[in-house]
Order: sequence, then C-alpha cells, then structure tokens
Amino acid sequence: MGFDVLFVIEHLESEVGRWLYFEYENSSRIVGRDKLVFTNVRRAEDARILSGLGTVKYESFIEIFSPEKIIILDPKARERLRSEDFAGREAVIIGGILGDHPPKGRTRKLITSRAPTATSRNIGRGQFSIDGAVYVAKLVSMGVKLEDIPVKRGLRIKMSDKAEIYLPYMYPLHDGKPVISDELIKYLISDEIVRDEEIILRE
Repeated sequence: MGFDVLFVIEHLESEVGRWLYFEYENSSRIVGRDKLVFTNVRRAEDARILSGLGTVKYESFIEIFSPEKIIILDPKARERLRSEDFAGREAVIIGGILGDHPPKGRTRKLITSRAPTATSRNIGRGQFSIDGAVYVAKLVSMGVKLEDIPVKRGLRIKMSDKAEIYLPYMYPLHDGKPVISDELIKYLISDEIVRDEEIILRE
C-alpha cells in the first residue's frame, strides 16, 4: 500500500540560512526533487537557492491546495498520522520552521489555524526536524505504521574529547542511525557557525 502525494514545506523563516538549507536539502534527498514543493517563498534570493531542491512557489500552501486535499503535520494535533489519512489527499504540509526549545506552537499559529477544516495530525510527542518530519511522513504514506518507526529523543554531537553539542529534538532512525544531514553535522562542529552567529548578533 502506498499513496502518491507531494511533500510541501511552507517556508516561514525570514531567510534560508545554512541550518535551514541543510534540512531542506536533506528533505529533497529523502523524497526526491519532483515530490518536494516549497511554498511561501517571498524573497527572490531564497527562490534561487531552493530551486535546485524542489518546486518553488511564491504563494502560501492555502492558496494552492484545497483544505480537504491536504494533511497538516502539527505537533499539537490530537490524532496521530496514519497511512489511511493519505487516501484522496494531494499533499502533506510541513512547517519550514527551525525548532524552538521549548516549542512555541508556531505550526498551530502559522499553518493549522489558516486551514481549520484540513486534516491535522501529529507524528509523535516532541519536536522533529523538518527533514525528520518529511522522512516519517514519507514512510507512513508508503504504509508503514507510525509506531513501527524507531525514534530517538535528543542527539549528542561530539566536537572534541571535552565538548559536545546537544540537539533536544526527535530524530527518526534509519538503519539504527538518526536521520540528520551530514552537512549539518559538519556545520555544527565547524567555526563557520560561530561566525554566522556573530553576524546575526551584529545585525
């Protein structure tokens, strides 16, 4: 059993920074460029950057798809995602939002509230990365039960013998390894992220 749907990322950050790009890029690898759509992309520079990863739309998802034809992934949704939910649906909507800890419920405010008649589902308690959510949605659309997808809470990335980075999010596992971009890991342990944060603080 499997359903042929589009995976739609509603872009909601002010720009496509490196961390966000790496999650978007990994999402493209997971479902394929022809199945990935970025909506709400307002800046020409962001559209140029994302055009190599999937279809880019200026319009928001709600201007493109009918509410009854979509599933919204929302951590605050009452019901869990099931394969049957994809029947008759054209797309699953995922928030293009970098994680907050603790979560601020931005998916509910910025996406679900705009399509109150659409089907909204959660993929488990906790906050997933964008590419992690895409991975889980893809498997469920293919008929895999949500409870059969292994998930790891929190991820520690070792920088040296004395230092590590802790990411307090939910990560699905593939062959026992967390679904996360290799490029993102390299970025997180590099000096580049320090320079990028310094630039952000100066702006």
